[in-house]
Amino acid sequence: MTPGNNGASTPEDDDPFGYLYADGQANGAQPPSGGYGYPNSVSRVRAVGERPYGQQAYGQQSVPQQQGAYGRPNASYAAPETFPGSAPTTQQPMPGHASGGGGGRGRGPNTKGLLIGAIAVVAAVVIGISVAMLGGGDDDAAGDQPSPTPSVSQSAEPTPSGESSADSEVELPKIDAKALQLGGGATTASDIKGAQADGGVYVTGFNAVGASVTWTVNGIPESGKYTLYVGYGVPGKDANATLTVNGTPSTTGVDLKNWANAPEGDYAKGWTRTYNYIQLNKGTNTIKVSCEQGNQCDANLDQMWLVKGWVE
Repeated sequence: MTPGNNGASTPEDDDPFGYLYADGQANGAQPPSGGYGYPNSVSRVRAVGERPYGQQAYGQQSVPQQQGAYGRPNASYAAPETFPGSAPTTQQPMPGHASGGGGGRGRGPNTKGLLIGAIAVVAAVVIGISVAMLGGGDDDAAGDQPSPTPSVSQSAEPTPSGESSADSEVELPKIDAKALQLGGGATTASDIKGAQADGGVYVTGFNAVGASVTWTVNGIPESGKYTLYVGYGVPGKDANATLTVNGTPSTTGVDLKNWANAPEGDYAKGWTRTYNYIQLNKGTNTIKVSCEQGNQCDANLDQMWLVKGWVE
């Protein structure tokens, strides 16, 4: 077969590239008017899914137009699914969208509900932080304030063991040196400074056997245990005396030690106090402190007082 048209009776005998050869050109062969290699084809740029004129919408079965004469294919391209016997193609909905009736637009995600939920969570967190800060501030402020009522450990006087704080608050009798009953050569003076009694008065001349001070106590609220305190001063050395309660000598003497650590001979710096545990009766009792045989009584006495219970 020679280039050009030799009157072939079948399509495969027709050489579409005859126009490339010299003898084909001599016979009048012309390049195709459409796209390369497709005689009479038409190349047009179309949007995706668009169909040429004369056809139905995408997704609907259509019958392609019959081709024209041999060698002249239709100018319009028909999709394979449009041929007879092909399965019809339907448009699949996008994920996350429901297809509406009658081809309407599907409903999207509930963004309004998500936004409201996020705002609620943020509000709850802010409220929780605010409450915690306010509660912490109240605790700190309360911790900085002193207790409105003193505890037992804040009491001015120690609470006796086994006794209630209400009993320890009962005011018991107290006496100064000038109100004591003196005996055995004991007398009062005020020339040594530091005595706690009214007017700085104290009992002196106690350093002799038989010297004594007696306190008649009235108004004891009930029978029981009491602590007797004695205020005294020593000249930088220890002393002692005898204690008698309601006529009965105590087995424990009055210990008049140099608790103030005063230098020897300095009465003014030797003022301090001591205590004894005693039993008293309800009402009136007699307490006597004396210098007896065997005592070292070089001391001055200025006060005596009581505390309910046995305390230190």
